[in-house]
Amino acid sequence: MSIVKMKHLRLMGLGQDREELLRLLQRMGCVEIDEPDVDRSDPEWAGVSRPDGTALTRAMERRGEAERALAALKRYAPEKEGRRSTLTEQELFDPDRLARGEQAARSVLETERTLAALRVQREKLQGELEELSPWLGLDVPLDTPSTREVTVQFGTLPAAVELSEAEGRLPPEAGLAHAGSDAEHHYALLMHHNSVREDVSAALKELGWVKAQTRNWTGTALENDRRIRAELKVLEENIDCTQDELTALGAARADLQGLADRSTVEVLREEGASRLLDTQNTFFLEGWVPKDSWNAVSQALGGFACAFELTDPPPEDYEKVPVKLKNNWFTKPLNMVTEMYVYPAYDGLDPNPFMAPFFILFFGLMMADMAYGLLMLLGGWYLLKKLHATGTMGHMGGLLVLCGVSTLIFGALTGGFFGDFIPQLAKLIDPTSNVQLPYLFTPLTDTLAILVGSLALGVIQIITGMAISVVYKCRNGEWVDALWNEITWWIVLAGAALAILGIGNVGGYPVVLFVGLVMLVYGSTRNAKGFGKVTALIGAVYNGVSGYFSDILSYARLMALMLAGAVIAQVFNTLGSVTGNIVGFVVISLIGNALNLALNLLGCYVHDLRLQCLEFFGRFYKEGGRQFRPMAFETKYVDIKEEN
Repeated sequence: MSIVKMKHLRLMGLGQDREELLRLLQRMGCVEIDEPDVDRSDPEWAGVSRPDGTALTRAMERRGEAERALAALKRYAPEKEGRRSTLTEQELFDPDRLARGEQAARSVLETERTLAALRVQREKLQGELEELSPWLGLDVPLDTPSTREVTVQFGTLPAAVELSEAEGRLPPEAGLAHAGSDAEHHYALLMHHNSVREDVSAALKELGWVKAQTRNWTGTALENDRRIRAELKVLEENIDCTQDELTALGAARADLQGLADRSTVEVLREEGASRLLDTQNTFFLEGWVPKDSWNAVSQALGGFACAFELTDPPPEDYEKVPVKLKNNWFTKPLNMVTEMYVYPAYDGLDPNPFMAPFFILFFGLMMADMAYGLLMLLGGWYLLKKLHATGTMGHMGGLLVLCGVSTLIFGALTGGFFGDFIPQLAKLIDPTSNVQLPYLFTPLTDTLAILVGSLALGVIQIITGMAISVVYKCRNGEWVDALWNEITWWIVLAGAALAILGIGNVGGYPVVLFVGLVMLVYGSTRNAKGFGKVTALIGAVYNGVSGYFSDILSYARLMALMLAGAVIAQVFNTLGSVTGNIVGFVVISLIGNALNLALNLLGCYVHDLRLQCLEFFGRFYKEGGRQFRPMAFETKYVDIKEEN
């Protein structure tokens, strides 16, 4: 439960061994390759260059093709979520599996492109049908030409214009044939003798006549409509067949998943290789190795013709050192919180062991319902045991289990099971029933006591954070800062408490409080000069008093969320009981409690996270580290097992 010590690796090896050595380091999964800290302008390094990135580009392309193909199968051949398949390293990198995966990716993507083209064609034909629909009532070929004597023109008039009005404005040598109408236009065929062209144009222009485009169609609108519908029928059949082909390609999902994971592993390895420096015959590597892997890495590198060294980083380089947290089953799920906040500095402290008891305790206190706790336990168990979740999802599963236990315990203490579900249900069954679950306290009747308890927990956590800071500072030789910052305020607060209680007074004076105040005056002004001592003292007193008061008051949210969750659950149970029907009560209550559970899971997590990050971490946490990310086998779809 600490930050793992790191050693800096520098290695010079033969170029012919580079690929094999990188594969070995990736298989071990304990070396992070870093950018070499060398001056490329130095003549001694003038002959080095970066490795060729062709392999990285190809691996990224393969991974992209595999992921796109899997996304297409997810739409057309969905698979139920289940346990990840298991392969050996040899099976994952089998050339035949690679060839099958690449062929499957090509087939899926090509079929999807074909399907997309067919759908575009379908949309085009459907658009043509919409354009033809207003002309279906006109039994005149849409390609009817004008002659030397007569002009033939298809066009539209605004729907607000009456066709009879338009016809009345035309000379006898012209006429309109109505084809159809919609909400915006009248569609008509105009025919007139060319001798009255100007009169017709002037009359119809005033009415808003617009010449229509008929797409160079031949034949009547009805004939074109029938032709297009026949084409659409064939097109729909082709679309269905193509979709069936995509669905059938779902059988190749395992090969595609293997291709995606193999490509991911190759991308990670090639990204590491891209940070190396090459000469014509050698390569240079720099990186970081955790303490527990020093011996294994040294032994593994001993099998290659290479020169390497493992050195401890000097303090001035600590900001460059990656951070690896070593936690047990109880504190490891809290990595989810640490990663969401920011990693501790290499020379800082791992916050998980200190935070875990408070986080889990606070979460259970805010949720405080046996049924919710059981559901959280089931959810965490499903993630860990059934889905075999790893990474952030694995941490979430572990956190659900731990916080579920805490919620179950506090639910038993408050007698909450979906709020007051059981008493309400008992009354529906028997109105004279007075069933009550046993409880030690309840948020509805012991609100003040819970508030006081929440503030007391806040005081305990804040003092714990200060104690951690004192130990950390003393360990690093900063005992003066510990004395005048944390210890001084302990004496002031203890003195104030003793004075209020009338304990420890000498001659009627609160000596402990006076000692603390003297220490506060000296400690806050010791580095200031002149009038700055006054402002430093005022600032220290104001920031200290207001800071501690506001921080402790923040823990009232523990009581507030417990009360809110209990009230919301009771409201939904009451709404269900109003129906007077057991089935109606159960349905309404379960729906309401499901919403309440979802809301509380998010709310309790956010507020618990806030208490840890702002009120607790601020006392001792030194941030600024970056997570240790070794070159390893990181897979999304399959688990890699060791070969016998």
